[in-house]
Amino acid sequence: MDYIQVTFHRVAVYQMAAFPCALLYGYLCSSGHLPITLRYIYLLVGGVILACASMGLYAILIFIPALCFTAMFHIVSWESVHRWAFLLQMTWQTGCHLWLMYRQYYMEETMHVKLSIMISSLMLLTQKVTSLAMDLHERKMIFTINQCMKEKSFHAEWRYSILVILSYFMFFPALLGGPLCSFVEFQQKVTKAPLCPNFRHAWTLVRGFTLFMLLQVLRAVLLEKITYQCDLMDCRHLDCIYVMWSTVLIFKLTYYSHWLLDEALFHTAGFSIVLYSQAEVSDINIFTLETTNKISVFARTWNKSTAMWLRRLVYANCRTRPLLCTFAFSAWWHGLYPGQIFGFLCWALMLEADYRIHRNLDFISKPWYIRYLYKTCTWLQTQLIIAYVMAAIESRTLASVSALCFSYNSFFPIIYCISCIYLGKPKKG
Repeated sequence: MDYIQVTFHRVAVYQMAAFPCALLYGYLCSSGHLPITLRYIYLLVGGVILACASMGLYAILIFIPALCFTAMFHIVSWESVHRWAFLLQMTWQTGCHLWLMYRQYYMEETMHVKLSIMISSLMLLTQKVTSLAMDLHERKMIFTINQCMKEKSFHAEWRYSILVILSYFMFFPALLGGPLCSFVEFQQKVTKAPLCPNFRHAWTLVRGFTLFMLLQVLRAVLLEKITYQCDLMDCRHLDCIYVMWSTVLIFKLTYYSHWLLDEALFHTAGFSIVLYSQAEVSDINIFTLETTNKISVFARTWNKSTAMWLRRLVYANCRTRPLLCTFAFSAWWHGLYPGQIFGFLCWALMLEADYRIHRNLDFISKPWYIRYLYKTCTWLQTQLIIAYVMAAIESRTLASVSALCFSYNSFFPIIYCISCIYLGKPKKG
């Protein structure tokens, strides 16, 4: 729990420090004082400065793959670029994760905050690299060159293309957090900035920062009122349910508040989230997450752009057990800690059971009060199972995972496991 608090606190400080740069960028673009090429340079330089400030010397572990993949996208053919990008980037990220675990457990070193920030940023870079590689492989885009560059030499066009890709990998509004933005959307937002001042940026900043502060205050109040233990090592019997629920509530408030801050910075700089070329959407929907009675809805809504990326990268390309493969890859992407492996595989099993339960029970004709009771019970079960999964994912040692498994909290996923065995297989949708 201390690791979560310290890491997110430091990230929030750096994100808030980047807001003036985002406001200045939006103002210069809208007023016409920043040509397109300088916009890419502004975003890239801002990202480099933010990386050095937040990660220190560890920033080199971000710069190396960003430079290498920028070169690779100009060398490897579009038919195989997605395979090379996936294998090389995941190999690099896995190596960094294993190095981190070696230092943390074998060398028994204290987790350095700058190193944890680097790992988080590297995971976001993996999203951008694989997303761009899939776009190239599927021929959904080609590298477009600014019109003013077309009259110059081939080398000038090549250098400009490198600048655009590097800027996409390192642009500061999405370096330390924020939703995934595709390369095409990134180019469109940079090249088609409004020609008049956009006052929505200021409103987005005020709204996002206000919600961030409100959630932080609520979290601080709960920390004062709720007695929690992250590892569940000392609780007994039914008290473990309260410990798990209260601990995960603090986790969720931490994630919600910082996602709101990340999204506010993202929008303040003039970017937005567009899924399936539809209208702009939010990457976080707290109301849906806290009120849904279906684990499947929670999984699709939790960090929505990442869920869509996982669906495109893994789920859509697996012919056998796509759901299991998707959550197994998510555990790999997050770092392969014991709790993450157990938690994500448990989430996949719970999601499969959730489909079957609601398919068999959701459409049965019932009186309104029975249906209301059904939704209430399934909402409570959903929230407790999600709390169980999140508590497992946030566990860093085998001892804490074992304590969770042998506590009374396991009663809730066991119910779903039994249901998964005895209920029929859901229809494929």
